[in-house]
Amino acid sequence: MFPRFLPLLVLLVFSLGASRADTPPNIVYIISDDHAWSDYGFMGHPQIETPNLDRLAARSAAFMRAYVPTALCRPALATLATGLYAHQHRISGNDPALLPGMPQAGGQNLKDPAEYQNLRAQLIAQIDRHPTLPQLLGKKGYLSHQSGKWWEGGYARGGFTHGMTRGFPLPGGRHGDDGLEIGRQGMGPVTSFIDQATAAKKPFFVWYAPFLPHTPHNPPERLFAKYKAKGITSDFIARYYAMVEWFDETCGQLLQHLEAKGLTETTLIVYVGDNGWIQRPDANGFAPRSKQSANEGGIRQPILISWPGVIRPGNRGEQLASSVDLFPTALAAAGVELPANLPGYNLLPVLKSGQPTPRQIVFGETFAHDVVDIEVPEASLVYRWVIEGRWKLLLTYDGSVSKRYASSNPRDERRPQLFDLLADPHENQNLASSNPDRVAQLADQLHQWWPTHRRKVQTVWPR
Repeated sequence: MFPRFLPLLVLLVFSLGASRADTPPNIVYIISDDHAWSDYGFMGHPQIETPNLDRLAARSAAFMRAYVPTALCRPALATLATGLYAHQHRISGNDPALLPGMPQAGGQNLKDPAEYQNLRAQLIAQIDRHPTLPQLLGKKGYLSHQSGKWWEGGYARGGFTHGMTRGFPLPGGRHGDDGLEIGRQGMGPVTSFIDQATAAKKPFFVWYAPFLPHTPHNPPERLFAKYKAKGITSDFIARYYAMVEWFDETCGQLLQHLEAKGLTETTLIVYVGDNGWIQRPDANGFAPRSKQSANEGGIRQPILISWPGVIRPGNRGEQLASSVDLFPTALAAAGVELPANLPGYNLLPVLKSGQPTPRQIVFGETFAHDVVDIEVPEASLVYRWVIEGRWKLLLTYDGSVSKRYASSNPRDERRPQLFDLLADPHENQNLASSNPDRVAQLADQLHQWWPTHRRKVQTVWPR
């Protein structure tokens, strides 16, 4: 008899969820670091095990064709914090470009450190121009906690009420400092914050962005041995796979703590990675066409959004999503008025109803790792790309590229690149020469999205 009443039970659950949606939820962001879009159990990886994220995916609105606009951690994280594209928030790379005559030392032991530190301060100051997610949630009474990756000074500068990162200009302050201990050395700061906020009867926001599965790839020996026993001959790949599972274990600890505190039903959980990673089998680094590139291996990242009883779970199939959609969606869930001119969509209404999202097209941009001109992101522009339906166009530009990183992602194809992603998800066949009209149509879409005068380095395919 149970199946006869199943529709009524579903209706009852979502009726209860509708009333729950009137109360601002706790919000938890789980952000992976240097993680390929394919490297999850729920994405069908044949060897990597991610049971905790698989369970989260099963209860989430799961966007398998989702993207981050920029395939580099600092600009990608700044997009999550501000809801803006990198050319809008102007944090387009990880570090300012080194000044002439400076050794390649990432800001350390430089001939003129004071001048370079001034550039670093200018880059961080870009975050002050835009309201951040924790700042806006704070106006609604939220407490917020930062852990893991955070580049924009100390946690308080980003609007967090609590956190781990001391930040520049304090010694060692660059991309997280003390915050990078989270996950790798336990979950205590995050779980203690959740307990504190719960005891204070305050809604809370958690930014959990651990330095995982990011290098150094030094997983627990038990996990490395597990993947070697699966027959993986490359130690580099086995260690990376083990890092992914280690990251999954920490996600499980966070999710289990929420469950133990009775907070699962009142918490909106957002999952996304900052950028992709394809592990080289012969070295401890990433392969071309992954991190820092505009290829799928760099920009594609599954997005999971869970709020039991409010958001309808299910695989969203071929529907497109962008990480710029997360900022307005989270604010809407909290009942916060959205800032004007956000480029992303508030997905909450369609996540509740199960209807298709309004997003039909996704845009993105890739810049050099080092920022050439802090006020002009276009000076470092390397790629712009657009995806509409099954089609992806990738255009290459002449932005300055740091010698330290250019060899990781050589611009080997300088003409337009057009791919049918549904037939060719790994972008092996460039169809631009046989589809000039499609190239022109998508290039026009890019120009309407962000007009740029930066010179293309390729010749246009002839009509």
